[in-house]
Amino acid sequence: MEIVGWILIIACFIIAFIGTFYPIIPSVVFMILGYIIYGLFFSFAELNWLFWIIQLLFVVLLFSADMAANAFGVKKFGGTKAGMWGSSIGLILGPFVIPVAGILIGPFLGAIIAELVITRKGLKQAIKSGIGSLVGFLTSSVAKIIILTVMLVLFIIFV
Repeated sequence: MEIVGWILIIACFIIAFIGTFYPIIPSVVFMILGYIIYGLFFSFAELNWLFWIIQLLFVVLLFSADMAANAFGVKKFGGTKAGMWGSSIGLILGPFVIPVAGILIGPFLGAIIAELVITRKGLKQAIKSGIGSLVGFLTSSVAKIIILTVMLVLFIIFV
């Protein structure tokens, strides 16, 4: 049973990291699920209140960094709220429409389409906003990977 427990825990952690690039997968949920599976298979004794408070702070940091990086990317390149919404929708739909490449193309096209259709900005400005959404997504992904790595290292230290 111990091997099964570790397989499930490691699978949750891997899925959490995959979720940094595939937004339909809630990274943080799988990271925490890995902790809970550890507690159920082994013991919650090592995962004391200090561990959970630290993890909660990192969850808040992860969501904040994610939102800030995306907003910064679009705003820095002259995009609007419509561009941010278009980027978010493209990020969700992109991988379904264009498997693999859709994760990068989706937010880019979503921001461009939103800027063109909703705000009626010119093509040049809409493309700039699309590039900003791509930069924001990549920056956000790097931030998530760093934060998830710290969360995982803390789990290993506590265990």
